[in-house]
Amino acid sequence: MTENPAARHYSKQQAGSLTTGDQLLLPDGERTAEILQVEFEPDDFGTPAVVLATLTGGGTIRIAAGSSVKILNTTVVDTTHDAEVPLPLAVVPSEEVEAAPEAPAVVVPPLPPIPPAVSGPSAEELARIPAPKGTPEAVVAAAAEAHPDDVGVLLLADKLAKGINFKSGSCLKDLSDLAHELFITLKDPDGALAVADLLNVLPFDGNPGRWASVEASLALSSYICRQDRQEERAEVYEKLLRTPETQETDAFKARMNSKLRQRSLNEPNLYDKEIFRSIDNSNHEAEREWRLLRLESLLFLRAHGGSETIGLGELQRRISNELESVRS
Repeated sequence: MTENPAARHYSKQQAGSLTTGDQLLLPDGERTAEILQVEFEPDDFGTPAVVLATLTGGGTIRIAAGSSVKILNTTVVDTTHDAEVPLPLAVVPSEEVEAAPEAPAVVVPPLPPIPPAVSGPSAEELARIPAPKGTPEAVVAAAAEAHPDDVGVLLLADKLAKGINFKSGSCLKDLSDLAHELFITLKDPDGALAVADLLNVLPFDGNPGRWASVEASLALSSYICRQDRQEERAEVYEKLLRTPETQETDAFKARMNSKLRQRSLNEPNLYDKEIFRSIDNSNHEAEREWRLLRLESLLFLRAHGGSETIGLGELQRRISNELESVRS
């Protein structure tokens, strides 16, 4: 019995790799429709989870990003002669062609571009970060000795004096908090950088919780160096801050991560509601804590060179305002 060639006109592929123009086999298993536009809906963790395929005939199909779907091939392989031949086309009488209405032009929005490769700092660039003077515990002890009357520094130093474990998320958070306390409250940029550099050289290990402390430390260090005209050293911190962006090798995931990252930069959480609520309640302590979080967000944006919604000049003004507020 001869196999029907039509049965071999479809190929399977992951839904996440669908693109505009693909002829998708519909759920009924009988009809196909051309894809007009592809969008992606992320889950609560920001990972693309659902493909939204808008069809030229109208309507949208929702497909799990990891599902396998069938698309119509544009050629079939003649196994007898090892050559590609076009699919058979239906012949339409000329009268029908002349009577058919002219289809309107459709402008198809492009998919998000694949982000350019981001390279980390070279060994020569990393050498711009000074080596610590002594053990990590000695660096923390020196910061405490320089500010013997500051309760915040002493409390953090006492916790860290028991031993610094760089695999502990709480330990990394204490180091980051100490660096911020030294710069923001005590106006000690050198001491802040010495502590921050204990974190800044740590590699990205894929753990978002631990990396958040390193990220905050790198953003602070970048700002301090920019203010001190240490531009080249600041660039090293900024490259290290982008380390997670270099880890994804899958083009589809890299493209979607870039889109989600740009959206977070364009729509940062600056805690406006929380700050206004604290002001209305005359809760100055809570207001300061929320402003510190806003400052951290602004420093992160500054280390990324701003965004499409907030430029560098505006960022600099806002950072200066927040520093003045939390230091007063």
